[in-house]
Amino acid sequence: MNEKLPYLRDKANHLPTEPGVYLMKNSDGKIIYVGKAKRLKNRVTSYFRSNSQHTAKTLKLVDNIRDFDFIVCKSELDALVLECSLIKLHQPKYNILLKDAKGYNYIKITNEDFPRISYSLNTDDKNAEYIGPFTGGYTVKLAVEEANTIFALPTCRKKFPRDFGKERPCLNRHIGKCMGVCEGKISSEEYKKIVAEAVEYLKTGSKASVEELTEQMNAAAENLEFEKAARLRDRISAITRLTSTQTILDYKQDYDIVGAAQNVGMASVAVIKYRRGRLVDKQNFFLGEEYSGAEMRRDFLLSYYSSQEEIPKEIYVDEEFDDAQLLEQLLREQSGHAVKFIVPKRGEGLSQALLAKKNAGEYLALRVGRTAKEISALEDLKTLLGLEKVPNIIESYDISNFGETGMVGGMIVYRNGRPFKAGYKRFNIKTVEGQNDYASMQEVLRRRLTRYLEGDESFAPLPDLILLDGGRGHIAAVAEVMEELHVDVPLFGLVKDSKHRTRAIAKAGGEIEIKSNRALFSLLTNIQDEVHRFAITFQRVKHKQKTYSLELTEVKGIGEAKARAILTEFKTKQGIKEASPEELKKAAGISIEKARELWGFIQERF
Repeated sequence: MNEKLPYLRDKANHLPTEPGVYLMKNSDGKIIYVGKAKRLKNRVTSYFRSNSQHTAKTLKLVDNIRDFDFIVCKSELDALVLECSLIKLHQPKYNILLKDAKGYNYIKITNEDFPRISYSLNTDDKNAEYIGPFTGGYTVKLAVEEANTIFALPTCRKKFPRDFGKERPCLNRHIGKCMGVCEGKISSEEYKKIVAEAVEYLKTGSKASVEELTEQMNAAAENLEFEKAARLRDRISAITRLTSTQTILDYKQDYDIVGAAQNVGMASVAVIKYRRGRLVDKQNFFLGEEYSGAEMRRDFLLSYYSSQEEIPKEIYVDEEFDDAQLLEQLLREQSGHAVKFIVPKRGEGLSQALLAKKNAGEYLALRVGRTAKEISALEDLKTLLGLEKVPNIIESYDISNFGETGMVGGMIVYRNGRPFKAGYKRFNIKTVEGQNDYASMQEVLRRRLTRYLEGDESFAPLPDLILLDGGRGHIAAVAEVMEELHVDVPLFGLVKDSKHRTRAIAKAGGEIEIKSNRALFSLLTNIQDEVHRFAITFQRVKHKQKTYSLELTEVKGIGEAKARAILTEFKTKQGIKEASPEELKKAAGISIEKARELWGFIQERF
């Protein structure tokens, strides 16, 4: 708990309601966060309200704030510009700081009898020619791969002419991906000429290469050099085929696509760049701890594009974000041309935005040790149910019974798409008589939520989503309890088909089909199967304990209370059997003579 909160609240309440920038400081007076506000007082006071539903990242920030400064600005745009410059100046810990550690990238052409074209991160080889530098490694790797494929250049580790004829040609030669230099049938001069054409292709691009190669092909055909013409034709076909796979968004030429992924409490962003209609680069950024999606995207876009020399006229973003118009105005002044942020809702634009989002998810999965399917499933669940944030903490409940006796409830917890068994809870149904699933579910949720409201840390925090094993009836019953306790958590049910397989998600007004999304279907099926397994296992344990208890009461002087005390102490049938008379005496509170009699009964019957 931040002991400076009363001071901070009082100071914030005296701020003006004008646009400006605020600078949060830690105990050393160091600036740890810079933010912009349309109204300073409203924005800064929101950090210090006791009932604020802050994200984990914001809670950590607030816990470290000891003081703050502020600067009043003429307009919100001026505040945005100032925020950007102060972030660059102070590099605050809790702002998004994009560190580009990629360095420069080069295309390397070796200087030897049979040159090779490859990707390189440096220019250390003095006996090689380099094209570059380039900032996008993805661009360079793709270009090198294209050139080697189109011109059928060798990419193996063999050294020519040293390795001529030493081994049989590799698979690439047989499938036409390599011209087969290893066979020794191509002279160094002829090979170097092809490499020069490949280098020219890399320098001028596919369109110019196709035009030049077409002229060469026509000339060769006129001179009756049909084999040469055929090779050129195949090369033109390869260029056309490869470049046609470069996804183009309708008629657009230069544009970026930005997508974000959030899961396991972390976030990442992917930026995919298209120039002159072709994909030229892809960048991934790990943002660390996630927070509000709209605010996070705004912070990233501000940080990223304020440091870019080349800003396209159109930037596609996967979701809405804060201050879009202000950012457009800022980037217009920076770039000298109009900049438009677009959040596509349908068509090719939407599919491209989803592709960027998928790239971000793959990168995040790699960084945090989760599979991309787990990450996408939780994001899809957020979208499908209309949740405000990704449900990183999910609780699921099921009721199990043996006839009209032995009613129990099970609660399981999934964190970041995986079971969190330390959070599982078991409930004995105490207030419900007979077989009543609705009332039993109400009792379980009432006890769970009450324990949280009373400050029991073992029942904290509240989940992002509650899933009941049941339909609309269960939802209605539990909704009454949540309304009574003033707890606001998204509540849905999991519905099974006639074969006890997860079929749909139940909500207050109907059902939501899920089978079309395999990753989401798999996640919800696993949750429903796990909560059912957990509840029924507890119920079976209770049934066995009741059976053991009834057996113990056959011994004269051992009633239900003493039998329960023994079961509580030794847990299992084997544990009871291994107990000594002295241990039975102590557990049940009986005489040593009665304990010896009980011990003999247990050894005979158990």
